[in-house]
Amino acid sequence: MTRRRKIILLTTAIACIGLALGAARARNAPQVATGFLADILCAETFVSGLDPQRTFTETTDAMPGTGLITWAMDYRIDRVRKDVTVTLFGLGRSHAVYREGLGCTLEHGADIADVELPPDDKQPALLPEIAGSAIVPPQSGALAAALDRAFTEPAQPPYRRTRAIVVLKSGRIVAERYADGIGPETPLLGFSMTKSVMSALTGVLVRQGQLTLDGPAPVAAWTHPDDPRRAITVDQLLRHTAGLALGSSLEASLGSAFEPVNRMKFIETDMAAYAASIPLATAPGTVWNYHDGNTIMLAHLIRNAAGGKPADALRFARRELFAPLGMRHVTLQLDGAGTIEGSSEMLAPARDWARFGQLYLNDGVAGGKRILPEGWVNYSASATPNAWVGIGAGFWTNQGDSFGAKFRIAHGWPRDAFFAKGTIGQYTIVIPSERLVIVRLGRSLNAPPQADGVFDLVRDVVAATREKGKMAGVD
Repeated sequence: MTRRRKIILLTTAIACIGLALGAARARNAPQVATGFLADILCAETFVSGLDPQRTFTETTDAMPGTGLITWAMDYRIDRVRKDVTVTLFGLGRSHAVYREGLGCTLEHGADIADVELPPDDKQPALLPEIAGSAIVPPQSGALAAALDRAFTEPAQPPYRRTRAIVVLKSGRIVAERYADGIGPETPLLGFSMTKSVMSALTGVLVRQGQLTLDGPAPVAAWTHPDDPRRAITVDQLLRHTAGLALGSSLEASLGSAFEPVNRMKFIETDMAAYAASIPLATAPGTVWNYHDGNTIMLAHLIRNAAGGKPADALRFARRELFAPLGMRHVTLQLDGAGTIEGSSEMLAPARDWARFGQLYLNDGVAGGKRILPEGWVNYSASATPNAWVGIGAGFWTNQGDSFGAKFRIAHGWPRDAFFAKGTIGQYTIVIPSERLVIVRLGRSLNAPPQADGVFDLVRDVVAATREKGKMAGVD
């Protein structure tokens, strides 16, 4: 097939989709697609240190439908300037730039906010250390078999592409393994696990009395007495029931490029300003609809409460959460306006994600100091009505009677498990009854649910650690 023929086919495909979804949304789709890949390629090249071709292949393979356009994509990595450009036959072009300590930001033609990285004040960790510097081999044959299974690729697609697994039992690593080129200090994208971190920072502000869950969210654009959005609460933003008309963020596929929320993420310089300008689709608190705009607004509130400047928000996150937990290799990426991209842009090693999970296993306490408000962990895991996938306030949950909770329990998850979840295979799973935290990172299809192997991993690890405890005489 000639290049001209390919261009005609691509343009025709986008035009046909545009007839169904609206011309304006279809017009944005090429830049959404290139922006998504430019952002990930930049982060995983310059923050994670991974091979860009590996990132491109593993990411696009995990997203249904992208094969229709990946042949038309081209990317350029400039290791001197530390930037990435992705193009789609001239129909879309995106440019992501790396800044030391700040990760990558998409540049849309406007100036990117100048951000002064706050200095590291060497604040001591409060959470007891979870392991030494060496990789911890599985502490039993059953755990070794569990990790073998999780890293073994099936004979046929979909492939798992597991990158890292860390298992904590009672606050210590009892097993960990990494794919080639990845280790205990390699920062990896958590995607929507970042939302759970924003939930934790919101909890800190609630503990400090700077935010309330049930009062109106303090967003300046929503304060007019006649504005129905002034009724939106922090709780509704955490639970995705605020009602903003931004579409859905549940799906990771080519089709998701047409969702309005992805214009916010990959075309707009100031994501929070864009989200704040969106009207309501439903009355606040009445309908559950998962999208990234809710968490972007929480990141905006966190920035304002911390002092208003980008550096204030970064300093607050480090001082109040990361440093006490010993999370030493976190990168919080920002949008062009300098607000934390709190929906999906945090990178951290698997061990640091595990430390975050351990805070929730410890009921929000680290080293005897309360980080999260009393009751916050239970609140985070409490089911949101009508959230069919099973979501609480910033975490996914097996509480309640949602389809998702019932499905996971039927596949071997304990009832009390709750977890941070990122698209295409990222998990930080907390199981209080087993004193377990399980972190799994990779590049896997979202569907079918068994594609990433996490159902097997949870069952195997629970069984293996129970057996090890019995052998050691531990309850």
